[in-house]
Amino acid sequence: MVLALSFGLEVIDFLGGIDNFIKTINVYHDVYAPETNFYPELSLGRECDVNEAYARMDEILEKKWFKSIDICGNELAQPIHNFQRIYRKARGYGLRLKAHVGEFGTADDVREAVEFLELSEVHHGITAVQSKDVMRWLRNHRIQLNVCPTSNVMLKRATSYDHHPIKELYENGIPVTINTDDLLIFDSSISEEYLKLYNQKVFSVAELEQIRQTGLKSYETNERTLKMKGGNE
Repeated sequence: MVLALSFGLEVIDFLGGIDNFIKTINVYHDVYAPETNFYPELSLGRECDVNEAYARMDEILEKKWFKSIDICGNELAQPIHNFQRIYRKARGYGLRLKAHVGEFGTADDVREAVEFLELSEVHHGITAVQSKDVMRWLRNHRIQLNVCPTSNVMLKRATSYDHHPIKELYENGIPVTINTDDLLIFDSSISEEYLKLYNQKVFSVAELEQIRQTGLKSYETNERTLKMKGGNE
């Protein structure tokens, strides 16, 4: 089993700083899910003070605990290129680079984020469906879109499951994965997300299995990359 879980700077501070934070989360992992492959992600708010966040990167990332980095929150809060030096720093520590973009905004916003931050994955990214050129570019660069169908439907970013953009993105050759957003808010597990798309005849069993394998392979690739660079313990 694979668990990717995001943590913000405020959580690190709430638990008393990076050392105590890591110790606390490791205990929870060991006690409650020791067999789960855990991929912690550092999540920055789009509204954050980027200078302050950048100043903290070495202190946090030198622990070699986080596997990836993400930006979440209001996509329109500030230009994505403001985060460029943070992402270059994260790349230097071997983190997988991701960002929430393209749930709102435009297809061009998705491409801009990928180019400026050198992303390998995009959380959401569904507005890419607005542009054939952007979809072609994402396919050619093998940029993975991590899509949350129930979240998109509930937030009215998709009209329904059977008309969700994920099908067109998939058919245009873009690597997609199926995910759940905040479970407490959207009340839908990963298994339920798959079942909803199957029941609405969006995907066949074979297609869903291919999508599942896409998600698993991305974590396997990340793990191999980390080990080659010294690994995150």
